[in-house]
Amino acid sequence: MLQDHMYQWPDYYDWTSEGLDGDVTYYVDLAMKAKGPVMELGCGTGRCSLGMAQHGVEVVGVDKQPEMLAVAEKKATEMGLSNRCQWICEDMSTLNLKRRFKLVVIPYRSFLHLLHVRDQVAALQVIRHHLEDGGCLAFNVFVPEIPQLVEEEGRLVHRGVFSVPGTYQTVEVYDYTEFDHFRQQADVIRYYERYEKDGRLLERLRTRFSMRYVFPTELFHLLRLTGFEVVGCYGDFRREPFGPESTELVIEATKMVHD
Repeated sequence: MLQDHMYQWPDYYDWTSEGLDGDVTYYVDLAMKAKGPVMELGCGTGRCSLGMAQHGVEVVGVDKQPEMLAVAEKKATEMGLSNRCQWICEDMSTLNLKRRFKLVVIPYRSFLHLLHVRDQVAALQVIRHHLEDGGCLAFNVFVPEIPQLVEEEGRLVHRGVFSVPGTYQTVEVYDYTEFDHFRQQADVIRYYERYEKDGRLLERLRTRFSMRYVFPTELFHLLRLTGFEVVGCYGDFRREPFGPESTELVIEATKMVHD
């Protein structure tokens, strides 16, 4: 297949990961109220970190994939935000920085990439260690809906069509998912197909990732176990109350200080 340019996976991720409705605004609002510094875990290519930095907040972005951080750093330079951003290549479950933060955020469901309960507990303990007393952790996860999981099991599901910036090209995204419900894990093969304006297929990229979905009550217990108090629980980024019909869970939890 003839290809006009060999893009890398972080490019495709950047083009197609638009986030959830209102998520950047929500996290920016928290960051401005905290007045920094803020640490974002699972920052990827910097979508939320850069949004916070644009509003004058000092941000430390952490991700375990160096190729993603390279894109984030390049974008920060182009936007003139390098002086407000620091990028660190580490795993959120083993991170050990010599500083503390008023706010730690984990946007775009990145907490779900922790595949075992021990990793989730370790990450929450790491976060607590890096928060100032009374500091806040804010993050979001999707709410598992069993019928939807069953419907998507072993099927190729179309996730959307996205534009490639600066071109007339588009990218179509498909997911093939297999579940291990005993471990609450999903293994996803994601296909990116990039097309020219005239419909010619230019490139097809296949990637893999895994996640562990969590149920709300389970997550509340994990937070309590690791020294957090849930102070905000919402069904979307407009802070609508979380309820039986919610498909997203947005949590704000403060670090409890023991006597």
